[in-house]
Amino acid sequence: MAHSPGNDGRRADFDALRERALALRRAGLSLRQIRDELKVFNNDLLNRLVHGEPAPDWTKRPNAKDEMRERARELRRQGFTYDRIQLELGCSKSSVSLWVRDLPKPERRTPEKASAIARKGWEERLRVRDEERRRAKEQAAREVGPLSARELFLIGVGLYWAEGGKDKPYDRREIVTFVNSDPGMIEVFLAWLDLLGVARERLRFTVLIHESADVPAAERYWADLVGAGPSAFNKTGLKRHNPKTVRKNTGEGYRGCLVIKVLKGADLYRRVEGAWYGIVEAAREVDQSNQT
Repeated sequence: MAHSPGNDGRRADFDALRERALALRRAGLSLRQIRDELKVFNNDLLNRLVHGEPAPDWTKRPNAKDEMRERARELRRQGFTYDRIQLELGCSKSSVSLWVRDLPKPERRTPEKASAIARKGWEERLRVRDEERRRAKEQAAREVGPLSARELFLIGVGLYWAEGGKDKPYDRREIVTFVNSDPGMIEVFLAWLDLLGVARERLRFTVLIHESADVPAAERYWADLVGAGPSAFNKTGLKRHNPKTVRKNTGEGYRGCLVIKVLKGADLYRRVEGAWYGIVEAAREVDQSNQT
C-alpha cells in the first residue's frame, strides 16, 4: 500500500521540528524553554521531539538522599559512630551502614578527643543555626518592601503607644516623650515625626546611661544618629553604678537610651491617642468579621 503525500509531509515536518528541538536541547535549554521557542504546547509531542536526548544538568533537581549520604560520609570521616550519625541526620541506621560501610572504622577516641569532636560538632550546629537565622531575617526584610505614608503613620502610632509616654487619668499632661535604646526604633520614630510635619527644632534629646559607661562616646553616637547639635541636647542623665549588680548591657555596643521630647506637643499627643483608639476599634471589627 503506497504512502499518501499527506503522511510523508507530516513526517517531514515532524523530523524537521525534532531536529530543531534536539539542537535546542543540546544547547542546554529546558523543556519549557524549548516549548516557548518552538511554540509546541502539547506535552506528549514535546517529549517525543526530545526523546533520547538527556536533560541538561542544570535542570536536574538535587537528590536529598544524595546530600544526606555525602553528609553521613563526612561525619564518618570525622569519627562519628553509626548512632551519632543517625541522630545527627534523622535517618535509619541501616541507611547509615549502607552509605559508609566502605569507610574505615574510626579509631577508639580518648575522652579529650571525644570532647574536641563534640565541641566541633556543636560549633558547626551553631554556625548552621546562625546561617538559618540570618537567611530568615533577610527574607523577612525583603518582604516588607517600601512603606506608604499611611503604613508609616500606623506603625508610628503603635510604636509610640508601646514605647512612648502616656497620660494617666490622675495626671493629664499630654506630653510626647519617646525613650528607646534601639537605634532603629529611634530612626523610625523620627521618620514618623517628619511625616507628621513636626519640625526638628521642636525636638529635645536626652541621653540616659550608666555612669560607668563611655558617656562621651554615647553622646556623640546619638548626636550623629539624630543629626542634632549640642543645643538640642539636655544634660545627660547618669545612673549610679552599683558594684553588686552584674549588668549585661556593657561593652562598646552599650550606649544607653535616648529620650526624645516634642516641645508644644499637646495637640500631637491627642492625635496619637485618638489614632490609637481608632486602630483598636478597627482591629475589633476585623476580629468580629473573622469570627462570623
